[in-house]
Formats: sequence, C-alpha cells, structure tokens
Amino acid sequence: MTAHCPALFISAPASGAGKTSITAAIARSHARAGRRVRVFKTGPDFLDPTLLERASGAPVYQLDLYMGGFDHCQALLARAAREADLILVEGVMGLFDGDPSSADLAAAFGLPLVCVIDASAMAQTFAAVATGLARFRPGLRHCGVIANRIGSAAHGRMLGEGLPDELPLIAALPFDPALGLPERHLGLVQAAEQPRLDEQLDAWADAWEAGLRPGFAFKPIAFDAAPEPPLVRALAGRRIAIARDAAFGFIYPANLDLLRALGAELRFFSPLHHQPLPDCDAAWLPGGYPELHADTLVAHPTLKAELRAHLAAGRPLLAECGGMLALLDTLETQHGRIHPMAGLLPGHARVQPRLAALGLQALDWPEGPLRGHSFHYSTLQTPLAAITTATNPNGGATAEALYQQGSLRASYVHHYFPSNPDAVAAFFKG
Repeated sequence: MTAHCPALFISAPASGAGKTSITAAIARSHARAGRRVRVFKTGPDFLDPTLLERASGAPVYQLDLYMGGFDHCQALLARAAREADLILVEGVMGLFDGDPSSADLAAAFGLPLVCVIDASAMAQTFAAVATGLARFRPGLRHCGVIANRIGSAAHGRMLGEGLPDELPLIAALPFDPALGLPERHLGLVQAAEQPRLDEQLDAWADAWEAGLRPGFAFKPIAFDAAPEPPLVRALAGRRIAIARDAAFGFIYPANLDLLRALGAELRFFSPLHHQPLPDCDAAWLPGGYPELHADTLVAHPTLKAELRAHLAAGRPLLAECGGMLALLDTLETQHGRIHPMAGLLPGHARVQPRLAALGLQALDWPEGPLRGHSFHYSTLQTPLAAITTATNPNGGATAEALYQQGSLRASYVHHYFPSNPDAVAAFFKG
C-alpha cells in the first residue's frame, strides 16, 4: 500500500548549525495550527527527540539504516504517512558525515532536502556553501536552503540574492541568544527538565513563520509500505518492569512498540520518585543520567533489595549504560564524589570530563545478534569477564563488552530491539 504525505529532510553542513531548533520550530508551527506532524531523528539519539516530541505532540522515532535496516525504516515512514499531515526528518552531524550518513537516508527514500546553514559570519560565501552541498552528490532532492542566525533583514536578502534559482532561500531566521537551549554532557538537557520549554518552542515557531519566504510549499511524496514479517507473541503474559524518569530516560519508542507487539505488559516505574519495583517477570534499566541523581537513587528505601530478590529468583534484568552504572558498587561523579550504588554488579565507574566512547555497535547476544550504539563519558572497572565484545561497523575504537551475572545482563550498549526481535523475546522470556 502506498501513502502520500508532504515531507522534508532537514540537514546541515555540520553539527551546531541549528537543525534541531529549526525542525522543532517547523513542527511546532504546524502542530499548533492543528496539523498532525510526525518527526523522525536520523541515527541514535535520545535527547533531541525529547524536544522534538514536545514540539510535535507525537513520539519521535529513529531512522537508522544500520540499526534498523531499510525495511524497518520504510515501515516507520509508511505508517507515519498514513497518520500525518506532515513528516519531518532531522539529520545527524553534517549531511555527508558518517556511514550511513544523512545523505544516504535521504537518498534511500527520496526525501526532499533542505540544509540549515549558520550564516552569522557569512556573506557571499553562504551561496558557495549551499551550492556545494547541493552539487556534491547527484540524485539528492535539494529543494532550498535555510539561513540561520542572520544579523539583519538586509543580511537575509543578500544571502538569498546569491543563490541560484533552483536552490531558493526558504527561510531566514535571526540570531537570538534567548532562543538557545541548555546543554550538558551527552547533549541537550532533556525536555522534561526545562520548565519554560513550551514558551521557547512557541518563540521558535514565531521566528520560523516570520522568516519563511513566500512561495515555499511542502511537497507530497509517496511512501511504500514494506511487508512486515508477522511477530510471534512470545512474551504474551509476561510483565516487564521498566525504569523511566530523568535518571533512566534513554528509551527508543520502537523498543517499547516491539515489546508490546511481542505480547508483553509494560509496567513503568520511577526510581527517582522512590516508586517500588512493580510485580514483574523481567525488568529493564535503560540508560540515562544516574550520575546526576545519585543521592536520590541511593536513598531509595526498597529498590536495592527488590532488584536483589528479582535476580535471586532468576528473573531477567537488562541494564544498559546508565542502568548498568546504577547497579555497580560505586559511581564517581565528574567532581570526584564517590557514591555507593546498588552493589548488584561488581565494579566501579568514574564519569570523566571528556567523551569515553561513541559509535554504532553490533553485539552477539547468546540468543542472537543485536545492533545498537554507545555514547558515554564514564569508564568502568569490573572484575567480571565479558561474555562477548561488540564490533564497530565503521572501524572505530569503541567496542563495548557484554557482561552476564546470573540473570543480569549489562553493557554500555543501548540496544535497538527491532534489530533482532527473536533474541529480545528469548532474553526477556527467561
């Protein structure tokens, strides 16, 4: 079945040009006008999607040709096309950076493409950068360019006048430091932690509408639905407890969808609010920021004992990145303070001021191969031997270990469950 929906892919020559704010501005502008907007983020990312979800009013899914594969991405886009009035896809890094790159994704699905260029220190060179991006790789559907952080209306007009007719200036937005977003290690501060975010999103939408040039229109394109293999409801009747709050917020919506499609009943709880571990057959502690909330986590009156009993009963527990750190003996923050953690996984982690690991990962679970990614600032010392070590498809240095202790499985890898539904079902089934 083919569905048609207007769509736009938003990229840039480099990180920091304003892709996320522009994508959020467009999403908010259309959502507050009553349109159904679906936003996707290219590649692995947990932070930008929280902002884009607030802007659009709908969950933000990842499109990654490595982690999910072409058919999975095609199915996500086709479903969105059936539900939405507008599809937006935010790229990652620069347009041609990485493997697979934003350009690879845009080409795979024929998505109309615009580049956001930081024009704050440019004049005529703006047109050279824009045309270079448009001509570097034939076959991409460039439909214009967006000038971000212009100095004045006259500056914006000059930038537009230098562009060729086939690459028009779609919008020009002024520089405004008040529209910036707070950041920390790993990226943007999560949406739930920004009390004035809705006000800021409306200001972005206002800036987009004021800077939009006459004549631009989103182009409907065709999205073909790939045949999806039927899933066996292997987790029917199984209850999976999932930690979800500011300390454990790194959760792909597609992972939750898959667990539900496999028949699992999902029971969410907040360790930060000292909620008890729900009655469950399996549990998942996803990544997040336990180092920012260590005092509160340590003060939880029951969770340590509940998790210990869970493991003593042989029930599966998956701990990813921050979830793994919360189970260690100790965790040292960037400022040198050492916190006693749950003590269910032997070892010590230290958060450092520089990036420790980054990259896509392929990991052979005992139940089968999974894909995912790694991105963290901490280092781990543990006496446990890895049961396997990930490989990096791009040949990078990051190759994370997978640890197993009884029914506990832990790794720095953020797994993308749809990469192997059978393996995920087998683990959580126990």
